[in-house]
Amino acid sequence: MPKRGKKYLEVSNNIGQEKQSVSDAVKVAIDSSFTKFDETVDVALRLGVDPRHADQMVRGTVVLPNGIGKEVKVLVFAKGEKESEAQEAGADFVGNDEFIEKIKGGWFGFDKAVATPDIMGSVGKIGKLLGPRGLMPNAKTGTVTFDVARAVNELKAGKIDFRVEKAGIVHAPMGKVSFGAEKITQNVTAFLETIMRLKPTSSKGTYLKTMAISTTMGPGIKIDMGSIKDLIT
Repeated sequence: MPKRGKKYLEVSNNIGQEKQSVSDAVKVAIDSSFTKFDETVDVALRLGVDPRHADQMVRGTVVLPNGIGKEVKVLVFAKGEKESEAQEAGADFVGNDEFIEKIKGGWFGFDKAVATPDIMGSVGKIGKLLGPRGLMPNAKTGTVTFDVARAVNELKAGKIDFRVEKAGIVHAPMGKVSFGAEKITQNVTAFLETIMRLKPTSSKGTYLKTMAISTTMGPGIKIDMGSIKDLIT
């Protein structure tokens, strides 16, 4: 285990092991933040699925109502009128071959990438560079589309994508400590509602198993899973 700092241990001891409702846990996490920077509030959710089976893979996107508190730089691979559409929507970088060459040269000055379907043949050539960084446009997350204006607007507004890991855990950012408890709770609610909609029909038993909320540098606060029903119904 990594060695924990004095402040982390102090906060951890104050929090204890008692499970809390989502709203209470968010408040405790925010009130316990001890760093000088604006920490991100994260969710770790363990699902009752086996991602090794394709029919139990949980993957999706959600536009958090209050965003994530970060300026998202968007690159759009497009040509012709779709370039103009992307620029009008507020994309930070728009083009095709010139950006593919820049990326081959080691440039990654963007957070998200969108591509029109007719450009994907070219973008696929740099898939090995984009994929490991989570930057590859994907139709399943709405980033391979001719509706580039909508894609850019959603990403700028705080759209996140998530995917269950091998151990059945989904990690996702819910915003910044400075948002306050109410806005973070609203984001968590939207995230959980989306997770529920994506429940695989082949998933048996308990779907939402365990959950914890934490800040970037803080300890995880365990959630009373029974309280989630009141939050999303």
